[in-house]
Amino acid sequence: MEWSTGLLGFAAGLLISVITAPVGVSGAVFLLPVQVSVLGVPSPAVTPTNLLYNVVAGPGALLRYWRAGQLGGPLTRLLIAGTVPGVVIGAMIRVYAVPGPRIFRLLIAALLLPLGLWLWLRTVRPASPRTRYQRSPHATTSLALAVGVVGGIYGIGGGSLLGPILVGRGAPVAAVAPATLASTFVTSVIGAATYALLSFAATGDVAPDWLLGLSCGAGGLVGGYLGARFQSHLPETVLRIVLGTLAAGIGALYAVQILR
Repeated sequence: MEWSTGLLGFAAGLLISVITAPVGVSGAVFLLPVQVSVLGVPSPAVTPTNLLYNVVAGPGALLRYWRAGQLGGPLTRLLIAGTVPGVVIGAMIRVYAVPGPRIFRLLIAALLLPLGLWLWLRTVRPASPRTRYQRSPHATTSLALAVGVVGGIYGIGGGSLLGPILVGRGAPVAAVAPATLASTFVTSVIGAATYALLSFAATGDVAPDWLLGLSCGAGGLVGGYLGARFQSHLPETVLRIVLGTLAAGIGALYAVQILR
């Protein structure tokens, strides 16, 4: 890897994580097209490289949330219980079934574009105060399992999917962000280890691009800490709008790529 590629990866990780960490998104879903189109990471190595980014970048935001007393709680445990087995299943599907990138783009566009618009609508026109967020442990874990499978296949953290759904259902961003980032970190550790083991038995580019993943992750480590620090200074309404904008923006980006 050339030094310019590593520097570009560091800058991309830093910029993305500063924007996404306050709302519980690791930024891997934004980093994925950068790695494929700009940095030239081959498939399927791009998936474990993205997971490696999450592993390195995650502690920055998590440290800040821990210092603020926001880390932990039942929501974090429910998400981890679902995403960890999901990412192992997803990794095996990615290596042996190899779903194409077009399916991934279609899935992300179909999920995130309406989710983002829905979250925008719920923020501008909030539901009745009598309508409270009711968290079903079984439903939350099942949702996390499905997101874990998608994350294992495509190397996204899962916060970009879990965050808009949970916040759109009425959960506060301040509670959702640390939980989704914690589950993303744990899931990515398991996912990266799974890919490393599968690389011994599978052919092709299965192992991560270690140097690039570490470079992007180092940028995300710094940016995640800064982004998490900004969260306490932003009103809930602004955080919800940012999350909705990120979700809709990602969905629109992948929709445009499908139509090309």
